[in-house]
Amino acid sequence: MPVFKTPFNGYSVKFSPFYENRLAVATAQNFGILGNGRVHILELTPNGPISELSAFDTADGVYDVCWSEAHDSLVIAASGDGSVKLYDLSLPPTNNPIRSFKEHTREVHSVDYNTVRKDSFLSASWDDTVKLWTVDRNASVRTFKEHAYCVYSAAWNPRHADIFASASGDCTTRIWDVREPGSTMILPAHEFEILACDWNKYDDCIIATASVDKSIKVWDVRNYRVPIAVLNGHGYAVRKVRFSPHRASAMVSCSYDMTVCMWDYMVEDALIGRYDHHTEFAVGVDMSVLVEGLLASTGWDELVYVWQHGMDPRAP
Repeated sequence: MPVFKTPFNGYSVKFSPFYENRLAVATAQNFGILGNGRVHILELTPNGPISELSAFDTADGVYDVCWSEAHDSLVIAASGDGSVKLYDLSLPPTNNPIRSFKEHTREVHSVDYNTVRKDSFLSASWDDTVKLWTVDRNASVRTFKEHAYCVYSAAWNPRHADIFASASGDCTTRIWDVREPGSTMILPAHEFEILACDWNKYDDCIIATASVDKSIKVWDVRNYRVPIAVLNGHGYAVRKVRFSPHRASAMVSCSYDMTVCMWDYMVEDALIGRYDHHTEFAVGVDMSVLVEGLLASTGWDELVYVWQHGMDPRAP
């Protein structure tokens, strides 16, 4: 299975929604504490290694990336200096970034592009806020300010253009409607910090939360007093969780226990796959929208793996 070595520590990996063989990777020097960052655009070659299409250097670490859903060459990066940067792959690195949005007062930890309306994106920051942006405006459209601590993740609902969720170190996940003045729902989902959230791609009322408490919980927002599933199996904090674009009850997660886990939350033995290919914290994971079962992960061991579910990521 293909592997790519990055010069810095991996933080996030995302498959392109336009090209099945392309992915973006966010990296940060010195484990993201101090130093530079780099955004890598990688291409899978048939039966061969991963090649680098382009790379963009930053003065601060890059903690997350997302692809535009409207333009196949646009990538958005979340930076440690509080900025959100927009890169155009059709232009040389010297002409990038084409835009830098600077409003957050602390590190930007997450970015997510609207898959329904395809004209806007979210940024979540350690300054306790989420901001809504459009590509063509220099200033944010709106700031969402209710969380009492760092917001680690914000995720658009895959069916409703105005609905998103945010996951925070204040131990809550909040549901927002951009048409409403405040959050529409507060899920006291865990007793420890919540590091990630994601919506089910087949049921717009199902959301998963991942926490420092080592668990993933699955919730139905129509009745959120108790989770519909609690997934235990990671040995340390769960850093990311992603629902499958192809199977309604499948999801993938990565953790500080250095593993990537595949789950089916509808069955009793929910843990259906565990991959222990990373030798440091596994902090980035994604599932391809275009190729069923294709996974990618990255971590602090400075490696990016791409593999088919059921295969060994380290297999040649």
